[in-house]
Formats: sequence, C-alpha cells, structure tokens
Amino acid sequence: MPHDRIHAREPTHDVDRWTEGTVEAVEERDGHWVVHARSDDGESVELVVTLAIRDLFVSRLDIEAGQSPVGERFWYRKKGG
Repeated sequence: MPHDRIHAREPTHDVDRWTEGTVEAVEERDGHWVVHARSDDGESVELVVTLAIRDLFVSRLDIEAGQSPVGERFWYRKKGG
C-alpha cells in the first residue's frame, strides 16, 4: 500500500511538489492513521500514513503532548490510492 507523505514543518526540498493544508480530523483505521484535511484552495483530502509517521509528525507540531493536531497547518503529498 503506497502511503501519503506529511510534514509538520515547511519542506525545504521539492517545495513545488507539496501542498499546504489544515488538519480537519484524524482517525485510526486498519492499523493506519488517517488525516482528513483541507488545502488552501478548499480541496478536501484524505491522507493515510503509518502510525510511526503519525508519532513523528505529532512530535514535530507545536502542540502539547496528548493534544489533537486538528486545526494545525501542515504540508502533504498524496501518494496512496
């Protein structure tokens, strides 16, 4: 299964390949972390990443431990199907 790519910080490489968005909701599904987001142009997107990527992503956000990432800005690349 191809997983999507997410960054908590603005990418410094291949900047034109990343989309900036806002986390609208998150959930766990079938052993993966699903991020429901909205891009700056209003497109709604569902991104699927591993739980290890979730942990890394959340640790890099400027939020308190245990706080939800909903409402946070981030960058993504849709890869999955």
